[in-house]
Amino acid sequence: MDIAIIVEGKNDRSRIRRVLQQDVPVYCTYGTPGTKQIAALQKQAGDKEVYLFMDNDASGKRIRGMLRDTFPDAIHIYTRRGYPGVESTPESYLIEQLEKAGLEEYIHYPPSDTNQIWTKEDQI
Repeated sequence: MDIAIIVEGKNDRSRIRRVLQQDVPVYCTYGTPGTKQIAALQKQAGDKEVYLFMDNDASGKRIRGMLRDTFPDAIHIYTRRGYPGVESTPESYLIEQLEKAGLEEYIHYPPSDTNQIWTKEDQI
């Protein structure tokens, strides 16, 4: 796998896992990371293309800023300001943001609605 996604916590990871292929690595900062945690994330990510998907709150912005120094080439993915965090973001919006980041090939799309449209002939 040539990409890695970094989120804040295990609930964020669990939420994003629902819309990603299972083999995509998703790493957690577990809150505001210290020097050891940042080094561990850097080691885990290795030479993969890194995507940062943090909450759109003060803590998420602070963590994003810290990781920006370690992963200067990272691609930033944002959740809408009105959502409490990645863990509470609707799956459809997560998919939309992942598509904007160019990650279509890694998205696990939910099955399409298979409800039939009934015609007048079907009712006879």
